[in-house]
Amino acid sequence: MSRLQTRFAELKQQNRAALVTFVTAGDPDYATSLAILKGLPKAGADVIELGMPFTDPMADGPAIQLANIRALAAKQDLAKTLQMVREFRVEDSTTPLVLMGYFNPIHKMGVERFIGEALEAGVDGLIVVDLPPEHNEDLCDPAQAAGIDFIRLTTPTTDDKRLPTVLNGSSGFVYYVSVAGVTGAGSATLEHVEQAVARLRRHTDLPIAIGFGIRTPDHAATIARLADGVVVGSALIDRIAQAETPQQAVDGVLGLCAELAQGVRGARG
Repeated sequence: MSRLQTRFAELKQQNRAALVTFVTAGDPDYATSLAILKGLPKAGADVIELGMPFTDPMADGPAIQLANIRALAAKQDLAKTLQMVREFRVEDSTTPLVLMGYFNPIHKMGVERFIGEALEAGVDGLIVVDLPPEHNEDLCDPAQAAGIDFIRLTTPTTDDKRLPTVLNGSSGFVYYVSVAGVTGAGSATLEHVEQAVARLRRHTDLPIAIGFGIRTPDHAATIARLADGVVVGSALIDRIAQAETPQQAVDGVLGLCAELAQGVRGARG
């Protein structure tokens, strides 16, 4: 079993959802970002999504766009992001880690080299938002053949006709984007989320994680009652943006992570 399968199976036995946290690699700088990454599991993150900085993150809202700008200004690139994963794995061999971003930096490095290095570094999954299932042979198929899960995004506009195509070749978990729009946008109604989860469960046995617009422990707890995972990104990244020192950034992110974890863990109590 992969780390992702193992983690979701463990949490199912515990009758709780996963807290999935997203941060951008290298934001605001390599050392601070690595300290945050290493601290997330102890603060309650069950799965970590690590953003691969890119110059044109078109699916992301202002918070994550600015995180990309900060990381790139600090000279973060894909090689350094993979190095960050290696350093994380020295201390943590169990927390699933998913790289999230866009195809361009991977294409630039070379797909074969990227998959080899990602596997060696300890990457468990990939979310590549601008690669549709029609292009599975470009990255999804070779990544899965090597043992790296390929996680798909589904949205409120993904209809029943399109869903099987989107889910074709999906593994690890399904990421449901609960709001049509960019990251950090407003949040969906509870009724909408309930209907969406029920619809997805008709199409897949994979765990379903829900993200976009989840910012507070209460909101995380509400989603945790409905889904297998709760994804929080922009709210954590806002703590980095607001920090005046690197230590404030670390404390701010890990403090909010701990509060969110408490909300998620108490949701079905």
